[in-house]
Amino acid sequence: MSALTLLDARRSVPSFRLGAPGPDPMQQAMLIESALRVPDHGRLQPWRILRVEGDARARLGAGLARAHASSEPDVVPSALDKDRQRFDHAPLILLVVARITPGHKVPEIEQMLSAGCVAYNLLLGAQCLGFGAQWLTGWAAYDTNAHALLGIGHDERLVAFVHIGTPTEPVLERTRPDAGSLVTDWTG
Repeated sequence: MSALTLLDARRSVPSFRLGAPGPDPMQQAMLIESALRVPDHGRLQPWRILRVEGDARARLGAGLARAHASSEPDVVPSALDKDRQRFDHAPLILLVVARITPGHKVPEIEQMLSAGCVAYNLLLGAQCLGFGAQWLTGWAAYDTNAHALLGIGHDERLVAFVHIGTPTEPVLERTRPDAGSLVTDWTG
């Protein structure tokens, strides 16, 4: 498959439509190593990855439900149930964390974008290995209680929860933007 064919075939698979099997340890190592080959102005390596699999998925869901209830005492029970079950489907979840170096000559936005490229490479790499994946954020990506649970530091940002597994049903194409309507020529 050519690189452009791969890009044209890229699809997000909803996390609740991902099941076992997921990448084995060797595939995970290859996936992560490839995902880290991103633009990295200043060689800061402004990212890290948290791996969640096995029983840790249920513990993360339960912990996020507690964090949500702490942050929003009036939250409806169904939202907490959704939090508890959020990680029950895909066998592997990789959290991409941006490690920001404030005041560095490399602007913080470039550090964040580099971490975003890691998340995107995880999506592409999962597809190359024959798996489906979805990049999610949601309230937990921005919540201080969730960050404390996950060990996200003061100068870090949670960029993505990348859910990876085997699609449990066919992945449908969606309408894509018209590139011709989004590109203009600047002529000075």
